[in-house]
Amino acid sequence: MPNIKSAIKRVKVIAKKTAANKIKKSEIRTAVKKTKAAVASSVEGAADMIQSTQATLDKAAAKGYMHKNTVARRKSRLAKALNNLGK
Repeated sequence: MPNIKSAIKRVKVIAKKTAANKIKKSEIRTAVKKTKAAVASSVEGAADMIQSTQATLDKAAAKGYMHKNTVARRKSRLAKALNNLGK
């Protein structure tokens, strides 16, 4: 544990931000997982789910929760899964 006042504050701030980031990343993973399950089981409205999940991923990239390339890759995989649904 640090002794300097500013370092003590940084530890507290980092812990708070880490907790918030974990929650947000968990929400994103859950949304992606539910969307994949909907596409795999050919649920009606899977396209709408993909669209909302892609919006969530875009917000995550904008806020810095995830890297933009990671978001692009995940969005691409979701779109690919939807396109292969009809085949």
